[in-house]
Amino acid sequence: MTMASARADMARLYLADETQAIEALIARARPSAAERAGTETLARDLVSRVRAQRRRGGLDAFLNQYALTTEEGVVLMCLAEALLRVPDADTADKLIKDKIGSAHWEKHLGQSQSLFVNASTWALMLTGHVVKLGEGAQDWTSIFGRVVQRSGEPVIRQAMNTAMRIMGGQFVLGRTIEEALKRGGDAAKRGFRFSFDMLGEAALTEDDAERYTRSYAQAIASIAAHEDKRRGTIFTRNSISVKLSAIHPRLEYVKHERVLKEILPRLMPLCRTAREAGIGFTIDAEEADRLDLQLDIFDAVSGASELKGWEGLGLAVQAYQKRAPAVIDWLSALAREHGRRIPVRLVKGAYWDSEIKRAQELGIDGYPVFTRKASTDVSYLACARALLADQTAFFPMFATHNAHTLAAVKTMAGNRDDYEFQRLHGMGEELYDQAVGGDRLGVQCRIYAPVGTHEDLLAYLVRRLLENGANTSFVNRLADDEAPIAAIIADPVDQVEHMNPKPHPRIPLPADLFGDRKNSHGVLLSDPARAKLLTNAIAQAVERDLDARPIIGGVVQDGQPTAVFDPSKRSRQIGTIVTATPDMAARAAASAVAAQFEWDALGGEKRAEILSRAADLFERDAALLIGLCVREAGKTIVNGLSDVREAVDFLRYYAGLARSEFAAPKLLPG
Repeated sequence: MTMASARADMARLYLADETQAIEALIARARPSAAERAGTETLARDLVSRVRAQRRRGGLDAFLNQYALTTEEGVVLMCLAEALLRVPDADTADKLIKDKIGSAHWEKHLGQSQSLFVNASTWALMLTGHVVKLGEGAQDWTSIFGRVVQRSGEPVIRQAMNTAMRIMGGQFVLGRTIEEALKRGGDAAKRGFRFSFDMLGEAALTEDDAERYTRSYAQAIASIAAHEDKRRGTIFTRNSISVKLSAIHPRLEYVKHERVLKEILPRLMPLCRTAREAGIGFTIDAEEADRLDLQLDIFDAVSGASELKGWEGLGLAVQAYQKRAPAVIDWLSALAREHGRRIPVRLVKGAYWDSEIKRAQELGIDGYPVFTRKASTDVSYLACARALLADQTAFFPMFATHNAHTLAAVKTMAGNRDDYEFQRLHGMGEELYDQAVGGDRLGVQCRIYAPVGTHEDLLAYLVRRLLENGANTSFVNRLADDEAPIAAIIADPVDQVEHMNPKPHPRIPLPADLFGDRKNSHGVLLSDPARAKLLTNAIAQAVERDLDARPIIGGVVQDGQPTAVFDPSKRSRQIGTIVTATPDMAARAAASAVAAQFEWDALGGEKRAEILSRAADLFERDAALLIGLCVREAGKTIVNGLSDVREAVDFLRYYAGLARSEFAAPKLLPG
């Protein structure tokens, strides 16, 4: 397959029908009889041995205690988001006051064998800092109320920050890269290697981007100084993971040309340094609407002559995206064209919640991700098989904490050893303790290790809680002794084959989000195929001379036309406009008053039909209306599309009210 045909497949799969997409993957993921038996035996053995240890540490233990199915887990999410996002301390104090006293932290004390969980619970209860404990049973709700009254929210906020720092010690390997390298020493002796991730969410300013770039450069230098280039290969040494959104503040497809021009001068020196140091450099996966742009950047870097022959340049691929198999096909073609072997980190995906809500907000034709977890697992296995089948193009890196996935990949790989598994720092420890080492399964494992301070931790923590905190996650099911092993290691291919319907029935398509009324239709501007259709339609719509005039009672009014120019390019005339005179305004108002009685007599249903028809016409002529927003008001296409969609939503909303409130007589209360 060529790179061009693979990109065409990506465009086709972006928002593809979920049933068709997953049915195509089932055949690729389905194991042979021997693979099925081998996977089940190995997965069952792994789960049994992990449970027999009865020791859960780090994030695994934390998620078991504070799952998102518990009130406390939700409170932690709220507090973490508050501390990260609220603009000022007063607002944070109000949210803490609202949330902290409502949860039952005391029930978690002593419920875990993890010292970290018990320490975190005490900190979250704020004991030892602002509460003096008495003897006997304690009414923690009352205590919290008294604490807030006596000490005030600032003290509580300070204690919450202390609690979050305690968590940070488990979720982050070190505050600096030097500290992380030192703390990782024990794991390295046990056969683990690391990929270091410098924490920090997307850059918002040029200063942010420059700061993150310096942080990556420093990290690469520190890793290089720590590594012995004569030991092992580039695939076995410690490496760095980089988020492109951290080194450019506008990583958006609509800024494609600008981003390519500005990001490469920052990215290339980092890659050259990593190459000279002999370490790997993996570009992390991010939101779905950034994928096409990321691939174009990856293509540009991979094809650079100064990086020729370097096999350390890698990419993360998200299996929950419907496009994942096509991305692997594209990377395979790229590897052959550029004469390199590409390390590919296969992940399931960490942005599922935001991808679903974003698609619903945008009103697009479908979802870029699968709506069922089992379907993501099937996609992962299909992609894993493709990576393992192409030894020339790929060095596969399988990121998973799931025993069935680990066992399935190990079984598919057979006797090969030119691949690795990956886990997050603080997660999956017990699972990989049973897998790493010659006296175990002998697999190679790299730890994805975040590095940063408490302030940078929170967004990462929130994402991991969302990703792994649900009761359907392997982490929580493994910790639940009542969950039968057979259910935990069930083959996702079998599960999906028996699902009807294949998409999640409680997650409607974006068009059906509001149930009783149709959502306004949007266009994903990060989808090259659909975006091109829209931009072409806009260009054609505003090409002709446009003439705007007052209309009164359905009659177009005459007058002296005035030229209208594009505010972003004053030499470009958009068209002409006839301005309404005071007499026209008076006649229009009189016409509206006269029409009121007839409009009222139509009834709710007829009025709803008119409003709905207007909404449909707005959508039909969206290209022209967006073009006018851009040319006449100087707005962006994104703004213009949002304005048109808002108008359509209002029309349909009030059409619904007309039907429900005015279609028939209504008995008023009182």
